[in-house]
Amino acid sequence: MKSVKKLLADKPQSYIWSVSPDTTVIEALFLMAEKNIGAVVVLDGEQLVGIFSERDYARKGIVQGRKAKSTPISEVMTPKVFTVTPEMDIRECMKLFSEKKFRHLPVMEEERVIGVLSIGDIVNSIMKEQVDHIQFLESYITNA
Repeated sequence: MKSVKKLLADKPQSYIWSVSPDTTVIEALFLMAEKNIGAVVVLDGEQLVGIFSERDYARKGIVQGRKAKSTPISEVMTPKVFTVTPEMDIRECMKLFSEKKFRHLPVMEEERVIGVLSIGDIVNSIMKEQVDHIQFLESYITNA
């Protein structure tokens, strides 16, 4: 299985989109819409303090009657963030996604966020590995 480090290196866009805890929900939503992403990490300086996703907005914002223009991210973000390290493999990421029911994993190296993986990144990587493996087997069979 591919490592998290390799998967991050293969991502076409590896910029880490982040907001601060006092950013308003609407500002974060505009950023997410502009960048076509489903979540942003919440950083206090360089320290990871949370993650904010579309799901957080739906469940902790809209449903609870909070106003996006005046609510700070710190009130609706997920503060206890599960993270992975570059040395882990994507199978371990899939296990976390499945067991914990979330879709985004910050990648940490020491105390610094070096990337974010989505469940889509993992699924696409697994599918590519399977296609490559099938092509290898087909080539092996036809050339044997």
